[in-house]
Amino acid sequence: MSKILEEGNQLMLDFDKLIKVAGCGVPVMPVGVQDADTKELLIIAYANDLALENTIKTGNATFWSTSRNELWEKGATSGDVLKIVEIRVNCEQNSLLYIVRPVNKGACHTKNEKGETRKSCYYRKLENGKLEMV
Repeated sequence: MSKILEEGNQLMLDFDKLIKVAGCGVPVMPVGVQDADTKELLIIAYANDLALENTIKTGNATFWSTSRNELWEKGATSGDVLKIVEIRVNCEQNSLLYIVRPVNKGACHTKNEKGETRKSCYYRKLENGKLEMV
């Protein structure tokens, strides 16, 4: 089985991998989201089969909100849409990588000091036990 999963060409996505971690009652898997041009990691989110289907159908990054327990098409309300360039699946088929091009200024729901959407959710670093802006 492991050989088929890791080396085969059959799609066997494991949406149940993180159900205990997510605690949302819906089978999900982590999704890394990377900027196609800068290669910067923008966000880590979760997807279930419905979110993946919607992503493929619309060409926009769609996730499953584990806090709201609903489908979340990134940018539907903010305008900060993430256009899909490519979708990758890891070796064990239990996580996804969305390679995207942001349509507007950023991917994060937070704003910088100028009131602009932050480009990435990773805008702080841990330095000497404290968080510092990057």
